[in-house]
Amino acid sequence: MKFPAASADAVAHFASKLAFETDASDVYADQSASVRFVLVDSRGEAAWTQGRVVGAVHMPTAEIATRAPAEIPVDLPVVTYCWGPGCNGATRAALEFAKLGYQVKEMIGGFEYWAREGYPVEDERGPVLRAKDPLTVPLDAISCAC
Repeated sequence: MKFPAASADAVAHFASKLAFETDASDVYADQSASVRFVLVDSRGEAAWTQGRVVGAVHMPTAEIATRAPAEIPVDLPVVTYCWGPGCNGATRAALEFAKLGYQVKEMIGGFEYWAREGYPVEDERGPVLRAKDPLTVPLDAISCAC
């Protein structure tokens, strides 16, 4: 086994990750507390139609450079998401927002973990009710307390 980096390097690394990443639980908590930010779904039209986070704005990555300056104030923080952990679309979208001068974070876990954790989802017909997945969230608690 290779030993981990020095403590100071580890602190810098993990602090940096937390500065640029968030998760579904924290995004939902911020939505519930009326924290001002824009949640951007960077997936294509078919994915958006199939289901999305309630309150998200649909802005596929390829459209960010042209649409964002006209639709999202640059002083409003942005959180991006895509499908899930196997997809780096939210990272590419966050990069596009960063290039435009936005404060931006990527929601790790993406739409998959948002839905699996039982947070509000909607599609073209309205709300989609989903049970919490016990592999991703405690069933009898408000949060995992991590």
